[in-house]
Amino acid sequence: MTQSNKTLRNLILSVAAFFVLAAVAIFVIDQARKSREQIPVLGQLPEFQFTERSGAPFGLQDMKGRLNVVDFIFTHCKGPCPILASKMFSLYKAFEGSSKVQLISISVDPERDSLSVLREYAERQGVTDNRWVFLRAPIEEVVALSENGFMLAAEDLPGNHTTKFVLVDERGQIRGYFDGLSDASINILKGQISQLARELP
Repeated sequence: MTQSNKTLRNLILSVAAFFVLAAVAIFVIDQARKSREQIPVLGQLPEFQFTERSGAPFGLQDMKGRLNVVDFIFTHCKGPCPILASKMFSLYKAFEGSSKVQLISISVDPERDSLSVLREYAERQGVTDNRWVFLRAPIEEVVALSENGFMLAAEDLPGNHTTKFVLVDERGQIRGYFDGLSDASINILKGQISQLARELP
């Protein structure tokens, strides 16, 4: 084989390899897009501004850029809240090494859940950083965000609060509702968090 033929063959092989790699890259990107689309968008959260246990303001902009799991609790709850807290703590530990995941607990009893009470509650749950935040606001604002933002009933609070966990993506979009009392549901939630997290920068 002459030198020119070898050069031509190498050129053809290089071009072919380029197109194969390009096709593979397009396939991977398309699969990632499809997998994301399999987790539906169920709604968009409105702007809001509550107060975090530290006293700092916290709103929709503080949720953007990360995946968020939101629940509604009150600190002296003797019913489902201890179970919800344990499930949230399992998420807190599962994504311990990730800055892409944020947990948010919103008090449905702001009269009794002062900022100092929320700080003590967070400590009792084993929270040592800001990956799990605890929010309070006037009850009418909590009800409005629950009903008009998260599309969850908020009647007869605090006792009759929802036990749903809500998955909110980095754009403030609701991606799923999960039974906060069910291990099986929480496992599905963990899988969806991992799936969406892989697509974040």
